[in-house]
Amino acid sequence: MIFAIIIIGVLFIVISSAKFKLHPFLGLIIAALFVGIASGMPLADVVTNINEGFGGLMTSIGIIIVAGTIIGTILERSGAAYRMAEVVLRIVGPKHPQLAMSLIGYVVSIPVFCDSGYIILSSLQKSLAKRAAVPLATMAVALSTGLFATHTLVPPTPGPIAAAGNIGATNYLGTIIVIGLLVAIPVTLVGYLWAVYAGRKVVVPADNEPALDYEEVIKSFGKMPSTFKSFLPIVLPIVLIAIGSIATMTMSADSSLTTLLVFFGSPTIALLCGVAAAFLLLPEMNETTLNDWIADSLKDAAPILLVTGAGGAFGTVIKNTSISDTLQNMDFSSLTGALFLLVPFLIAAALKTAQGSSTASLVITSSLVAPMLVTMGIEGAVPLALVVMALGAGAMTVSHVNDSFFWVVTQFSGMDVKDAYKTHTVATLLQGLTALIISMLLWLLLV
Repeated sequence: MIFAIIIIGVLFIVISSAKFKLHPFLGLIIAALFVGIASGMPLADVVTNINEGFGGLMTSIGIIIVAGTIIGTILERSGAAYRMAEVVLRIVGPKHPQLAMSLIGYVVSIPVFCDSGYIILSSLQKSLAKRAAVPLATMAVALSTGLFATHTLVPPTPGPIAAAGNIGATNYLGTIIVIGLLVAIPVTLVGYLWAVYAGRKVVVPADNEPALDYEEVIKSFGKMPSTFKSFLPIVLPIVLIAIGSIATMTMSADSSLTTLLVFFGSPTIALLCGVAAAFLLLPEMNETTLNDWIADSLKDAAPILLVTGAGGAFGTVIKNTSISDTLQNMDFSSLTGALFLLVPFLIAAALKTAQGSSTASLVITSSLVAPMLVTMGIEGAVPLALVVMALGAGAMTVSHVNDSFFWVVTQFSGMDVKDAYKTHTVATLLQGLTALIISMLLWLLLV
């Protein structure tokens, strides 16, 4: 019954936003109310979960979204985004701009949450799409899937680290990172191929906007920013977050240096440092750049914040229903060997699809399967690393309306919900299945 209630809630969001054009913010809040009440949750708890879900997500990524939007506006209006587009295309080649975005996403999301990574890189993908004359949807999905691959599979992203800790694999993080990077390669490739195939059929508003000749655009900015200054607002937050993650894992927690590195490596502070670096790109320090550009950024960020927060409310309501108890009571003992990887995959996929958060799916599922690993004698670096891969595979299956990343992708790319389901959501399904298959093959080869 709880699965049926959740499915009805998800269908309401999809149909109300795609067919009746109801704003996703209201659709998500209404669905959250429905799922909470229909599942038998006390009415006071329904309100509490909606408020905490909305506020909790704003606590974690609210400032990140605002800071990322400010960076994007400055990159676009200063001409830095065009400089970056020129450099990336020169390296990868003008015939493969989607591959460029996939590869950038693969690298960026190792230390950075995919939400903030997508926000940071959204201006770059738009510039590349215009520069290479390809549909923006292909670039959007290529970037989102590249980010998603390493986000769920490779430490030091919090989800895989938490999963490793819950199943007793903390001492094998090196093995998990190496195997995660390997598994993420075909997963990223599948996302790229689907982006090129499915995205070419999707038209977003930005595709119909008249595109100036690239040379004319360059001239309109006057003197273009240097390559170093152009990339600094993006690279600096990524480097700071990576250093902070490494410091957390390898240095003494009592060290003053560790405290300092972790402070600057927190996503909020790192993105604010990116904003400071973006100020170096301002052609002049005046009211237009310091006030008007920032005000326009805040206007762009507002609907993204509201929709993302509503997605957090919906996910929190679902997470606090009886779905976890239902999954824990299921019997998976008949599966052995490589087939056992189906257990963490299926549970993680069910939780991911139901409540939206990949990190929450990894944390909850790893806690549920940890006792099973002891019972079945699964131990050692490689077997436990492959269990983490199966958990990550499930945690990316699938990203849809209750996932904040889904709304970040749709809002920053301009895709509507229906097209995002056809492209981004299906891509995450294919990626999850690919990660599972590769993990099972590696089990047969290495265990």
